[in-house]
Amino acid sequence: MSTTNGAAGQASPDLGTLNGTGLRAAIVASRWHQVVMDGLVAGALAGLSGAGIDHPTVVRVPGSFELPVACSRLAGQFDLLVALGVVIRGGTPHFDYVCNAATNGLTQVAVSTGTPVGFGVLTCDDEAQALARCGIEGSIENKGREAAEAALATVLALRATAC
Repeated sequence: MSTTNGAAGQASPDLGTLNGTGLRAAIVASRWHQVVMDGLVAGALAGLSGAGIDHPTVVRVPGSFELPVACSRLAGQFDLLVALGVVIRGGTPHFDYVCNAATNGLTQVAVSTGTPVGFGVLTCDDEAQALARCGIEGSIENKGREAAEAALATVLALRATAC
């Protein structure tokens, strides 16, 4: 099955038209698995651009474990953050530690700072699963775009309900 690299996951919510004009966004992305990461970053950039955010800051960190500290430092400077990474299961418990650290750390950043963090960390059993979700040609999903759109939709929802 060939889909465009803008494909949303089968169970993805319809977020409607998002307008992020005037918002400041940063994409924080790991460097491991370059092809997958390039696809995730391109998807996030396209999602933000489609919503009127044309020049987000892009920060690259070594791996998914480093995403929370980078997001923590950037949270006060941006209206939304998009955290992108990929962790592929290996033969040791390292996978579990990195996935838990990234998930818990990014959750802590979002809750403690009030800055929405789009969670685009792929946790896959193998490289084929990561390639299928990273938004490159032939992928069935575009998790980079979905993470960017989720963070933006959250900012807009919070602003719409602010007193």
